[in-house]
Amino acid sequence: MSFAALSNFDPPQFVNTIVSLATAFVLGTAIGAERQWRQRTAGLRTAALVAVGAAAFVDIGMRLGGNAAASHVLAYVVSGVGFLGAGVIMKEGLNIRGLNTAATLWGAAATGGAAGADLIVEAVVIAVFVLGANTALRPLVDVINRQPLDEATTEATYDIRVTVTPDDLPEVRSALLDQLEAKAYAVRQTSVQEQAEDMLELAVTLAGSSARSADLDAVIASVEALPGVDHASWAMRTAD
Repeated sequence: MSFAALSNFDPPQFVNTIVSLATAFVLGTAIGAERQWRQRTAGLRTAALVAVGAAAFVDIGMRLGGNAAASHVLAYVVSGVGFLGAGVIMKEGLNIRGLNTAATLWGAAATGGAAGADLIVEAVVIAVFVLGANTALRPLVDVINRQPLDEATTEATYDIRVTVTPDDLPEVRSALLDQLEAKAYAVRQTSVQEQAEDMLELAVTLAGSSARSADLDAVIASVEALPGVDHASWAMRTAD
């Protein structure tokens, strides 16, 4: 076994492997440094290890089976990094965090894969684009996020809730649905839940993904004037 290991040692190929791994390490470190600076879940070491690991697997595939084998290995690297990226995605209530970091790990793997395939210039270009997406696009994201929210063009879920007495529920529900229909708002679902002090809560979810606040305000004002209604309101959810 030792003689086989010595016979397989090829100095030029060994130097080529060192160059590929070193390139992946440097570029992965650059990508990870940005994540570490912003205190994200997967930082400098994770991105560097992903890039080096991808480069190592692709380089081994090329050494053993040429470009065809390297392509197969790279396909498995892509799927494997997908599972790794899922580990940094966290759901907190209606918010999901870590998607950008997971995508960055994918970019680090692409950088390492290119380096392992001896595409050094391409690996540098990929790393530049990944860093550009995380840095150069940030001001644009801030500008977009600071824009006033337009309910008429924002895709969301709209809920109307009415607190009403049990005896007046049928009439109020019918009046609410009629008003929504008159304003061309379709209803996805309705539900009724018991509230304290012999009151019921009628919940109506609109089927459309956009609505005008003035229309919904008018509907709420009309419903609140009906007998038996204690309170009525509407709310918009931008995520389920």
